[in-house]
Amino acid sequence: MSARLNEYGQPVGHPLPEWTARPAPARVTLEGRLCQVEPLDADRHADDLHAAYALAADGADWTYMVTGPFESAADYRAYVTEVAQSDDPLHYAVVDSRTGKAVGTLALMRQEPEDGVVEVGSVTFSPLLKRTPVSTEAQFLLMSYVFDELGYRRYEWKCDSLNAPSRNAALRLGFTFEGIFRQAMVYKGRSRDTAWFSVIDSEWPRVGKALREWLSPDNFDGEGQQKRPLSAVRADVEEPGR
Repeated sequence: MSARLNEYGQPVGHPLPEWTARPAPARVTLEGRLCQVEPLDADRHADDLHAAYALAADGADWTYMVTGPFESAADYRAYVTEVAQSDDPLHYAVVDSRTGKAVGTLALMRQEPEDGVVEVGSVTFSPLLKRTPVSTEAQFLLMSYVFDELGYRRYEWKCDSLNAPSRNAALRLGFTFEGIFRQAMVYKGRSRDTAWFSVIDSEWPRVGKALREWLSPDNFDGEGQQKRPLSAVRADVEEPGR
């Protein structure tokens, strides 16, 4: 807690006299070694995305999503056409550099430029993207954009508290669990308790360093398998020389 006191003897937060509102997220293309993250576009991405999602054995990937699953490619294209016009959420496609095809989406949403706060959400990764270095790089590219280019103070991740894969992904990437908002939403006819996670600007240097080191080509063998898990890389970053 803050030890600073105001003129009334009350504890107050750290002063930010030079703080100004940050720019809103834009329709930018973020280039990585393994993928690029680019503004979602129905003509460019919808068919590839629908085909990638169709590789899943069933509709389980949509259980914790507000939308989906989609009955047909036409239905999915109509959805992409609509959401691609939105500024908040601002949706991006993840394009695999090897194939040039879109394999997943994610969005910057609940944007609060005046406070420097934004959430990454609507993370919809196909079987071609899940549990791959490409998925980690896509998340890293968006985090780096928010912190390093836009200068935000807080980057949030929220999910259904019962969505164990999402919660595990947040922790793996370096987010801090903050708690549960009970009965925060109603979706698909169900009540949702929401788990909250965040990375703040003071944490980003070490979170970002761990992600960069894990993503380095030196961390992968000739078959593309990781030599060290991200958890081990993060431990060394947080406790050098351990």
